[in-house]
Amino acid sequence: MRDRVRARLVAVGRRVRRIERRELAEFGRWIENTDNLIHLTILLFVPMVLALVTLISNATTELSFLLFPPLASGAYTLFADPEGRYASPTKFVVGLTVGALCGWAALSTFATLYGVSITDLGLRPESAALSIFLTGAVTWALDVEEPAAFSTALLVLVTEQASPSQYVTTVVLGSLIVAVSFAVWRDEFYEERAHYLYGTTYGDDHVLVPMRGETAETTALFGARLAAAHEAGKVVLLDVVDDDRIAAAERAVLEGDDSSGPTDVDDVETDGSDVADEAAQRAAAESASRLEAYAATIRTRVGVPCEVVVASGDPERATVETARTTNCDLVVTPYEEVRGSLSPFVRSLFSGPYDAIAFRSTTGTQRWKRILVTVSRPGDSAHAMLDFASRLAGRSGNVSVCTCISDEVERRPAETQLANLVETIDCPVETRVARSDVRDFIQSNAGAYDLVVLGSSGDRSAASRFVAPPTFERLREVDCDVAVVDRGSV
Repeated sequence: MRDRVRARLVAVGRRVRRIERRELAEFGRWIENTDNLIHLTILLFVPMVLALVTLISNATTELSFLLFPPLASGAYTLFADPEGRYASPTKFVVGLTVGALCGWAALSTFATLYGVSITDLGLRPESAALSIFLTGAVTWALDVEEPAAFSTALLVLVTEQASPSQYVTTVVLGSLIVAVSFAVWRDEFYEERAHYLYGTTYGDDHVLVPMRGETAETTALFGARLAAAHEAGKVVLLDVVDDDRIAAAERAVLEGDDSSGPTDVDDVETDGSDVADEAAQRAAAESASRLEAYAATIRTRVGVPCEVVVASGDPERATVETARTTNCDLVVTPYEEVRGSLSPFVRSLFSGPYDAIAFRSTTGTQRWKRILVTVSRPGDSAHAMLDFASRLAGRSGNVSVCTCISDEVERRPAETQLANLVETIDCPVETRVARSDVRDFIQSNAGAYDLVVLGSSGDRSAASRFVAPPTFERLREVDCDVAVVDRGSV
């Protein structure tokens, strides 16, 4: 009874850990979307920064309320668009300070004109108008335009319990805290988010290539160039010996040994077992010899370590098992079709636990420097495609990132989406927003590129793929190679 309870508890624990790993992986992919990262930062990090400002400003409690509106709105402006027009810590601090100084100047001007003290002047329309005018003119002249500056310019007019100079000093200190926090976050995390968040930038460097079909050698070179972009990269070439090849090897063994036939039943059974074993060994040896020749070519031309593995049995199961035992995290396989759709082998890889690329070689190209990446939405798949493209292109190549829209009102959001995506790759890159069907766009422009990189549409439902088949399945004749990228399932 005790053993049964313990076994059940262990099973429940394993299930909980699987759920935790799956949820963490899903969260990791969710936060790879730059928009999600920014919103999460605003939700969690900005309140912490303002809490720090509150802690410091508690010494001047009468100013705390008047200090927060410009700091809160200014902090949101900084973090919501880290690469935008107003995302400058210097402009943020100077702008808020200039606004407070201009408000102070307006107060002093009218206090002198009316012959009263600043505290007795009260809130007058003319002082509000002058403070806004001065703020706009000075920030424009100094090129430190900051929306929150107009808040400090007006709020300084109502500092009845403290002097304007005290308010200006508090604004300077508070804005410095926010600006320094933003600068550290942007330089140390946001600009380096590819390293921290995007799995392909530090993984997918151990590449398994199932050697299948007529384009296996070109596919192996393609996988090797992906692996070579990382110092720890390696390539594993896999060949699965099927029953037909073992049968052919068995016939060759029998044809070479038929002069010494068996004399009794026991000898027949023994010899038959020996023949089968020798045939399997011969088929494996022939396969290993062929793979070693490919591996030598890869080591010489690409300069990346290359191993060979020969397996037998079911190809899908053997591929996944080999990826696990050789510590590979990316499978690059030749593109295969059966009656106009993906073969069961490629489909099994796309639904498997590892990142996968189905590579369709049509031109015989062995170096891919001009690459077109088509993305439909931000996310982990888009970042993976861009990372793979930048690995292949290197510093001497060129990557074009394109998204297609159906209406002109979608252009501006699409441009922003592409700008966020390409910030994370380190190679010459251009962005294109086309008002066109994605298939028509690719077919019209493929001739200018060596490779087109597409997503597998793995995040779409089966019903959605049935109504609108994935783009790669609708592409037939294109004038360049095609790579279909799929992120592994959790």
